[in-house]
Amino acid sequence: MKGLYARIATACIGIASAVLLISTVTFILETHYHLTLYQHQEQDMNMSSPAFDIHFEQALVQSVLWTAILGMILAILISLFVAKRITAPLVQMKTVAERMAKGQLTSRAEVTGRDEIADLGNSLNHLAEQLLLQEQLRKTLTADVAHELRTPLATLKSHMEAMMEGVWDPTPRRLQSCFEEIERLRFLVGDLEQLTEVESPNFKLRLQEENIGEIVQHHIGASQAAYERKGVTLVLLGGGNFKAVIDKLRFGQVMVNLLSNALKFTPSGGNVTVEMKEQSKTFSISVSDTGIGIDENELSFVFERFYRADKSRDRKSGGSGIGLTIAKKLVEAHGGTIEIRSQVGKGTTVEFYLPKSQ
Repeated sequence: MKGLYARIATACIGIASAVLLISTVTFILETHYHLTLYQHQEQDMNMSSPAFDIHFEQALVQSVLWTAILGMILAILISLFVAKRITAPLVQMKTVAERMAKGQLTSRAEVTGRDEIADLGNSLNHLAEQLLLQEQLRKTLTADVAHELRTPLATLKSHMEAMMEGVWDPTPRRLQSCFEEIERLRFLVGDLEQLTEVESPNFKLRLQEENIGEIVQHHIGASQAAYERKGVTLVLLGGGNFKAVIDKLRFGQVMVNLLSNALKFTPSGGNVTVEMKEQSKTFSISVSDTGIGIDENELSFVFERFYRADKSRDRKSGGSGIGLTIAKKLVEAHGGTIEIRSQVGKGTTVEFYLPKSQ
């Protein structure tokens, strides 16, 4: 920033000095011209007094020169002050940025005023907040992945050790328990692979015109048996055969995630309602349940990786916590939006909106 300070100061000094110099030279030349004209008029009228004229011109020129010198000194001082005031917040922002680069993400720039430099300071502070949030999410993600892997691995280890040491016999029931833990690990890895694929910069949708009503009805029919086993009623409202340009496979993933989530958190005897709505340029699909609901303070976090509103649930009963994250990424990849509304004890509604043409 020292170079910036020097450039701004030099520019201010140069501009002010040039203006004063041009004004001074112009004033001296004009004064000399008019005095010469006056002297010629005096000679024509035989009223010449050369000594007075020369002394007057010298006094005038000296006054102008002294005024110019003092003006230049004042311009230099003012320019240095202005340059320092301009560069001071930039120097501070540079210091804050260097601290952030070293990992001190709590550093913030002091912002005063409402000009462009203040906007830059606010942007830097916002960047620091986002970096701090991402760092916290990264640490949380690492801890969550470790926890998700540790639980089934610990169960497998204890089961295998017991059977190897002869404490347990390898009965079909115990082998089935080991198989279920392996399946949980496989599903977790699969979810992580899906999320990595969706977040990849090379991820592309295979878009073509599809019948939305038929796709939704297909996934409801595929889920009906699981709903009946739990005693939850699944209802479709709206329906219709309207067409839209979507990726059929990815759209199906969104529906599967939302329907499975609704089933997990809806008790026996509850209801899940899927409603389809069509507008001129968009369509929306909502999945509403009469389950346990989510606290209002938790709603802003439900689309984060591994987040579970009900902390008492383990992965077996509450899922991996990645389903809604994947659904959100896929909806946004289609150019749409997704939102969630919920009340504790009354149920939850997840609704997403997609454009009918891409």
